[in-house]
Amino acid sequence: MPTEQESPLKPMLGSELPQFATAEYSHGPQVDRCRICGKAIAGQYYRVNDQMACATCATQAKDGQPKDSHAAFLRALLLGSGASVLAMALYATFTIVTNLYIGYLALAVGWFVARVMMKASNGVGGRRYQIAAVLLTYAAISMAEVPIAIAQYIGHQKQVAAQKQQAAAANPFPDDKNWTAIQTPPKPAPRHTMSFVTALGGLFLIGLASPFLELQNPVHGLIGLVILFVGLQIAFQRTKATQLGVEGPYSALPE
Repeated sequence: MPTEQESPLKPMLGSELPQFATAEYSHGPQVDRCRICGKAIAGQYYRVNDQMACATCATQAKDGQPKDSHAAFLRALLLGSGASVLAMALYATFTIVTNLYIGYLALAVGWFVARVMMKASNGVGGRRYQIAAVLLTYAAISMAEVPIAIAQYIGHQKQVAAQKQQAAAANPFPDDKNWTAIQTPPKPAPRHTMSFVTALGGLFLIGLASPFLELQNPVHGLIGLVILFVGLQIAFQRTKATQLGVEGPYSALPE
């Protein structure tokens, strides 16, 4: 039995399946050979992902596949959540610093979240991993709009304050009418206090709905939704189960 380092199935145990169709082996006519290890097959053979394999390689393929567990899913969920938060922060920071909206970053977010989850689960995928990856990717992309909107609001307020200062500097001695208005400002409206939890919940809901709120600009909003869907599709596809299909045994053809 070959060691783990020497096993010909080592490329099959990762998240990427081997490309059997590109394998080439030199052999004589009418000699069936294993598409994994290249050894001649006699008596019986198996099929691993529709490719001919010997009994040894088929057994290793069946026994060496990563097993799903609650611990693997929890680990993938925790690290995937961290990846989602990091992707959101990077997405928002890039947009705030450069003042550029690049929707195609959603594709990178979907790939990154799925990649981290599959690494955390040791290559285990499946339906619950796919659902989690899609939700985390959507949360990262949509919630990035919250810090972006806050930064834009702060920038707007600074711009308004600067304009007021420029206006005051240009007219340091207002006429009597304006001076009277300044001396007797109107009574401030009553302030309604909002709890931190309520404000945070409101921002959370607005963030989740932000991809659809962009439809106020139909063209821009529709393009953004299409790109978002592709990003979610990437996360969904990259976290699917990658188990090998092992079939057999079958009777080998006589030499």
